[in-house]
Amino acid sequence: MKKRVEDAFILTCNVSLEYEKTEVSSGFFYKTAEEKEKLVKAERKFIEDRVQKIIDLKDKVCAQSNKGFVVINQKGIDPFSLDALAKHGIVALRRAKRRNMERLSLACGGVAVNSLEDLNVDFLGYAGLVHEYTVGEEKFTFVENCINPRSVTLLVKGPNKHTLTQIKDAVRDGLRAIKNAIEDGCVVPGAGAVEVAIAEALVTYKHSIQGRTRLGVQAFADALLIIPKVLAQNSGYDLQETLVKVQAEHSESKQPVGIDLN
Repeated sequence: MKKRVEDAFILTCNVSLEYEKTEVSSGFFYKTAEEKEKLVKAERKFIEDRVQKIIDLKDKVCAQSNKGFVVINQKGIDPFSLDALAKHGIVALRRAKRRNMERLSLACGGVAVNSLEDLNVDFLGYAGLVHEYTVGEEKFTFVENCINPRSVTLLVKGPNKHTLTQIKDAVRDGLRAIKNAIEDGCVVPGAGAVEVAIAEALVTYKHSIQGRTRLGVQAFADALLIIPKVLAQNSGYDLQETLVKVQAEHSESKQPVGIDLN
């Protein structure tokens, strides 16, 4: 079976393509060996009919093009069915996890089917590339170049588990920040920009009041500047010089200005 398929139709299904035992406890009594052989052939034909429906759909949609065809099944596919599908140029993946099946439908489009009856083109999704890739000691199947996907996977790599955890947390925090910004319609800048802006506003406000209150306002402004000072110090910058530059740029531009750690 091919390891790489380009420009492919994707059929996601939850249909058994292998012989399964019945859910009820039952038994059969044969009078002759021919009767047993007949029953085995009937059971095999039941699965072959399902496989043939997939093959017929593939022949229908790929008759006038060189597009590929991939079947991703949540249930099992026996070797005979895999061989029959492979002979017709169909790549089949079995026992996919349910959560991945849901994501595939969102990424590729199409509809996950629980029955192969009335199978048609409307149930199919699309992917520009489906290929197998080895990550570490495990093999993964990548579905890429989808049209307007509503579900994606981020592959995070790192030298050890601790680093991977840190990267994963950072990515998750970043995605949540973007989500909140889209939903709220606004953002609060970081890198000490907010604290510098508030401190400057407090210093300006201090001149409009009298008495000991001015000391409290100044103390609060100085306390806010601790955050950009710590950021500058931890980054290896000169503390006073960096703070003066940030305050000066903020005063000139009247825009939030933080400390660039890159």
